[in-house]
Amino acid sequence: MKKKHRFRKWIFSLLVILLLLAGALFFVVEKAYGKLNYVPADGYTGESMRSDGAVNILLIGNDSRGDGEDGRSDAMILFSISDKTKSVQMISLLRDMYVEIPGHDGNRLNAAYAYGGPALLMQTVEENLGIEVHRYVQVNFEAFANLVDAVGGVELELTKEELEYVNGFLWEYNILTERPEGTDYMDTSAGGMVRLNGPQALAYSRNRFIGTDFARTERQRKVMTEVMKRLPMALVKSPRELIDGLMPNLTTNLTVTECFLLCLEAGKLPVYGPESGSVPKAGTYRDANIRGMAVLEVDFDENRRWLAESIYGK
Repeated sequence: MKKKHRFRKWIFSLLVILLLLAGALFFVVEKAYGKLNYVPADGYTGESMRSDGAVNILLIGNDSRGDGEDGRSDAMILFSISDKTKSVQMISLLRDMYVEIPGHDGNRLNAAYAYGGPALLMQTVEENLGIEVHRYVQVNFEAFANLVDAVGGVELELTKEELEYVNGFLWEYNILTERPEGTDYMDTSAGGMVRLNGPQALAYSRNRFIGTDFARTERQRKVMTEVMKRLPMALVKSPRELIDGLMPNLTTNLTVTECFLLCLEAGKLPVYGPESGSVPKAGTYRDANIRGMAVLEVDFDENRRWLAESIYGK
């Protein structure tokens, strides 16, 4: 009886500790949440964040230099945590895909954002790619740069030519942010492993002149993969810098409770491991010209099958 009593007491103490930790985490999440911009998406209020064993969030990188939905959807990445396939995926959606946009003529994918913001973009993704995505997080230039700085920068291998383009895009960024000319310029004498700070990583991710847009989106995923690896330590070492630098530049329809649940999901990252890719897949598209637009004409049936297998295990 004494052993059983001690065991029950131990279980009770453990539950109390877990509840206290959960309460503390919720307090931190709630405080951080108060700094971001909550903007609901028409038609998605009340829809569950999780669908068929997966959480799908559309990350929208727009070229706005401030708050709001101004600017274009410069990058679109489907972030998926799937219990079905035990995977965490970052899947770039190419902006030049020719898609059917509800209520509009067919156009490039990023035109959906221009016509109707995140809500229409999510609806367009759902109807063309056959996956459910009810949540979005919109990130502007400043948020991206601040996020990389908050995790202490990222280490990547760059060619000499890529370094030169980093400096080229930094020239524009420095003008826009009123920084002295030459700020954060990199040594272009030789390529190799380098550490990029926030503005440098942003400049690297925007490079659309080396390779096709597939190469540009691959650079974006490389940066985000490195950020994800460093994020847990950054949350421990410099939470204030992360919150103050990132949150005011985020716009989302995630609720505070959903953000708390996502923090709990973070424990799956080391187990599931990150995977990345892009849509359309190789061999499932062709270059085309439609109504004077250079676009990617896509085999959507094949890409739907790949996404269903990758995310839902179907």
